[in-house]
Amino acid sequence: MVSADERAVLAAVDDARIVDELRELVRIPSVDGTAAEVDVQAWCARRLSELGLAVDHWELDLDALAADPEFPGMEVERTSAWGCVGVLGGSAVPGGAAALGTGAVPGLVLNGHVDVVPGTAFGAVIEDGVMWGRGTCDMKGGVAAIFGAVAAIVASGIQLRKPLAVHTVIGEEDGGAGAFATLRRGHGGEACLIAEPTAGAVIPANAGSLTFRLEVPGLATHGSTRTRGVNAIEKFTVLQSALQDLEAARNLAPHPLLAHLDLANPLSVGTIAAGDWASTVPDHLVAEGRYGVRLGEPLADARAAFETAIAEACAKDDWLRDHPVKVTWPGGEFASGLLPEGDPLLADTLQAVADTGSPAPAVQGAPYGSDLRQYAAAGIPTLQYGPGDVRYAHAADEHVVLADVLQAARAYALLAVRRCGQSIA
Repeated sequence: MVSADERAVLAAVDDARIVDELRELVRIPSVDGTAAEVDVQAWCARRLSELGLAVDHWELDLDALAADPEFPGMEVERTSAWGCVGVLGGSAVPGGAAALGTGAVPGLVLNGHVDVVPGTAFGAVIEDGVMWGRGTCDMKGGVAAIFGAVAAIVASGIQLRKPLAVHTVIGEEDGGAGAFATLRRGHGGEACLIAEPTAGAVIPANAGSLTFRLEVPGLATHGSTRTRGVNAIEKFTVLQSALQDLEAARNLAPHPLLAHLDLANPLSVGTIAAGDWASTVPDHLVAEGRYGVRLGEPLADARAAFETAIAEACAKDDWLRDHPVKVTWPGGEFASGLLPEGDPLLADTLQAVADTGSPAPAVQGAPYGSDLRQYAAAGIPTLQYGPGDVRYAHAADEHVVLADVLQAARAYALLAVRRCGQSIA
């Protein structure tokens, strides 16, 4: 049941302002590793400060972070990167949050990443209640909903007994440097909701992923005498078969939260480069791809399974037996992550969604990596719920339904006041 205080918060949600702010966010082309990734964090810091939150906006020490043995990696170069955390209310509660000096542990963290993958559509065009453009779905729609929820709490006059924290982070798309830095700085909370696009579902678990690189050796010769050489492209077909068998084996018994998927732990080759002349047999091939990590599977075990499959394939081939394929692991590391069974955050989120008048959400896992695993690894119960459908993330037709953004803002507001406690000033 929605209380009178909660109805006051819902009434304070400013739909037009949320849409305007989403448009502003999308028009900042915050592609990973670009100067706009810094700009968007400055925008977030300003907005949180305007709302009256205590704001920690700091430049990341990228060298120190990269030297940390638990650093999740980066796939783009950055010369500068910034963190941004805002905290509202709850000064009477003892605890941590040392970086802001508030002495209070947030009852809830609302997290959103503000980096986007490369694209060209940053116009934030609106047609028939839908906003189109890079980042609308993944995941500035969720970020705008977070800001809208916080603004409504402030406007309603509710005083939170526990702090509410907002974490906007960079680098999620290429490993999670922003969330890693935020947690390392001492920011945390009793629970966390990440506003990733979930198409109406609540996601308490993410599988993980790793980026692999295969270097396949061959033997060069003139194309007219190709039988004197060894074509690295042809040898890669030996590995393709092994990779298909490995993917099939790793999907025989998926985790129940991933059983709804046609492929819970996908393995795909994304790039192949070989050869330097049309009439020369290529003596080197490099293939890179994405390798799914099963829920609960240590990254070391996932790597070992992959490397064993490649080694076994090489052992069966006359050439590769003596000239084995080199396997390396560039880029970000996405471990899996899982909300502890029975944690009240799940029931609280489901109730908040229901109390906005939305249908009961499905509860299911997702096959992709996200910052959920970093908060979970830090001991913070975490799940995902947000506007948009991941099928349109990174896509040429990326978009978000604005009604879903506005509904998410209301759900976040309800969840926040319930997790953090409230009283009218």
